[in-house]
Amino acid sequence: MALRGPLSRLLRSQLGHACQQSRAHSVAVLGAPFSRGQKRGGVEHGPKVIRDAGLIERLSGLDYSVHDFGDLNFHYLEKDEPYMDVKFPRTVGAANKMMCGAVSRAVGAGHTLVMLGGDHSLAIGSVAGHAQQCPDLCLIWVDAHADINTPMSSPSGNLHGQPVAFMLKELQEKMPAIPGFSWMKPFLSSRDLVYIGLRDVDPGEHHILKDLGIQYFTMRDIDRLGIQRVMEVTLDHLLSRKQRPIHLSFDVDAFDPSLAPATGTPVNGGLTYREGIYITEEIHNTGLLSVMDLVEVNPMLGASPEAVEATASLAVDVIASCLGQTREGARVSIDEIPSVKDDTEQLRL
Repeated sequence: MALRGPLSRLLRSQLGHACQQSRAHSVAVLGAPFSRGQKRGGVEHGPKVIRDAGLIERLSGLDYSVHDFGDLNFHYLEKDEPYMDVKFPRTVGAANKMMCGAVSRAVGAGHTLVMLGGDHSLAIGSVAGHAQQCPDLCLIWVDAHADINTPMSSPSGNLHGQPVAFMLKELQEKMPAIPGFSWMKPFLSSRDLVYIGLRDVDPGEHHILKDLGIQYFTMRDIDRLGIQRVMEVTLDHLLSRKQRPIHLSFDVDAFDPSLAPATGTPVNGGLTYREGIYITEEIHNTGLLSVMDLVEVNPMLGASPEAVEATASLAVDVIASCLGQTREGARVSIDEIPSVKDDTEQLRL
């Protein structure tokens, strides 16, 4: 039953207040040590290595009140048989239900939230929880992969390649009832989504992108247009109708593997450091970032400690840039430049 009248207006105003508050100077960090959305072990250690690379200290230096909520404690089911080739559906579904509640509470409490993955299947719960508080949100997905396979189109059955399909209203009839996801209802329109950095898209995903008219930019598009124009079109597409909260879901494999080697599905020809940071700077400059995911850092796949450190440090740079760190300096506010004391006072000292 649709709500109308004063109660409906009150609920909408309360949701809008929570979304507005979430862009205040309070940042929450939430770890999600989870790996069952894909087959490679180690991505569950992503939150720890990102924190160890100095994330909390970096954000605290940006004049934020930083709240580290620690890590979610996920339960891995002993028996979780595949369903239609979908692997670990019940475990992934339960993890995302937990994630959904945690994100919704954090945004409702007035924080800008940073979710540290873990694999990208966690975005199902992250974006869904954000949408509970901010139903008019838009989604920017920065990734080498589209992650929009349905269970029937997925070549691998891994749920980290399917999260966007769970979100989109237009794909509701293409999505079977997967065990573990009965709590989940689609909530996002395809026009409220933009992809940046694509370069490894499956045939079924390509069909979906074209059929639904989703706005996306491949690495070829970035080469052709330049990252400035890509961001202009992205933000105009999402925000020209109305200003609304942004959810940024950033897979570290969007970067070229030379910059982010410690990840599960690297693809050559990715974003440069400058392109990736320009994306995050422009999102910050809107003043509308409400939640971001940083996922798929896998320290077990780095060829050396230096490779792991480089990937984790890059993740910290991406997050800090989203929250206001600039390349010319952090812009920490000061009231005034100290004056030089006069000669007589200097002599007394």
